[in-house]
Amino acid sequence: MALVSSGIEGVRAFELPAGIWPDGSYAGCPRIALVKWHSHLTNMFYQVYVNGLYAGSTLDGQQRQMIVQIPTCLETAVRIEVFAVEAEQANTDFSNEIESSIGQSDRVEISMLRDQNLSIGATAQIFSDGGSGEIDHNSPLNHSPVKVWPDWKDKAGFGMSRFGTGDFGFDGSAAVGFGKGIFGRGQFGFDADVLEWTSSPLETGIYKFAVKVTDEAGSESVASETGQLTVITAARPAEGMSIASFDKQGNQLVLSIS
Repeated sequence: MALVSSGIEGVRAFELPAGIWPDGSYAGCPRIALVKWHSHLTNMFYQVYVNGLYAGSTLDGQQRQMIVQIPTCLETAVRIEVFAVEAEQANTDFSNEIESSIGQSDRVEISMLRDQNLSIGATAQIFSDGGSGEIDHNSPLNHSPVKVWPDWKDKAGFGMSRFGTGDFGFDGSAAVGFGKGIFGRGQFGFDADVLEWTSSPLETGIYKFAVKVTDEAGSESVASETGQLTVITAARPAEGMSIASFDKQGNQLVLSIS
């Protein structure tokens, strides 16, 4: 890995105002931050990443601060990271090397494999245990069933498109072709693709989900369950901070955060 994190200490970020109003208050949008850090590394340049995305590089090995753009959304905290890199890699974006699992989300995305074996009128329902450990198969999370094939042209089959131009027993239409989807999971000449469903915001906890598919005749499949999924709600940033009191004995400030 080209990114070096050891040896970098005291990373701090200070939001900078976009301007000052006559009454002394500041305009905070667009949001930019001054990032500072300490490092004893030599002959290294530095890169700053905001929420896992490349935000900029230092101009030389002595620079220990940088101004970067930060998200304007106040719903989640902003993750700012500083890494050292070799001089020749200073302008290389290494976002794909940063673990995405560091980020936190209060939503779950369920992926369902869709292949040509599923009938045109098939629908899917998603169920959850609500964090209790026992999945409730009587109360689907989706308000209306998810259509496996939103349009008949998405599915390939005999007589579904131009006859004789598809593979054996199938006429190709808008279906996922060979080498275009999940290789080896579709029928002869066609790859399978994936349907995705995203949950509403969830509380912090451990959840399990299940998917059932119902064909156009009303026959229901056996539930396909996920493993345990951990949801960690992202921390909400503090909108205001003030000094509530001072503990003389412990020589500590008590802060009030809103």
